[in-house]
Amino acid sequence: MENSALALHSHSTSVTTFNGLNFSDWCEQIKFHLGVLDLHAALYSEKPTAITEASSDEEKSYYKYWDQSNTLGLMFIQMNIVGNIKTTLSKTESAKKLLKLMKESSQTADKSLAWTLMGTLTAMKFDGSRTMHEHVIEMTNIATRLNSLGMEVEQNFLVQFIINSLPSEYGPFQINYNTMKDK
Repeated sequence: MENSALALHSHSTSVTTFNGLNFSDWCEQIKFHLGVLDLHAALYSEKPTAITEASSDEEKSYYKYWDQSNTLGLMFIQMNIVGNIKTTLSKTESAKKLLKLMKESSQTADKSLAWTLMGTLTAMKFDGSRTMHEHVIEMTNIATRLNSLGMEVEQNFLVQFIINSLPSEYGPFQINYNTMKDK
């Protein structure tokens, strides 16, 4: 048992901590490490029926394996969640259900972040405090983050957001760009 606790802790330290915005990467790492530790059964199957005296040795063995997978998997998952999120989660006795709760939590955070980023992108203005190149790169990076969150920002819209972010002294450029046939 001591070796499995040591292995569990060792694997846990190499997993990215779930912070509400990194569910995909975090979940992939959780599933990988639990698979390596042979503790993934509870993530993919429901709790087996309780064992009875009539249960076969195979059923008893699988129940014990699933229960250990669930218990240690639950601990492993909880070890890799930031404290402020951990305290808001409903109590669950299932590793599979905990992963589902984490996914739902992540989707709420993603929607909130996406709307914040969209507001930032549409309200950005070039103020000359940095280069035009840096301004365009920042707007492009925001669009890329939005795309990764499932809110597609097409290139034509991004270009329009960038043009609209320019101050009035860029008026001739804006007019010239908007009248070009090939862009």
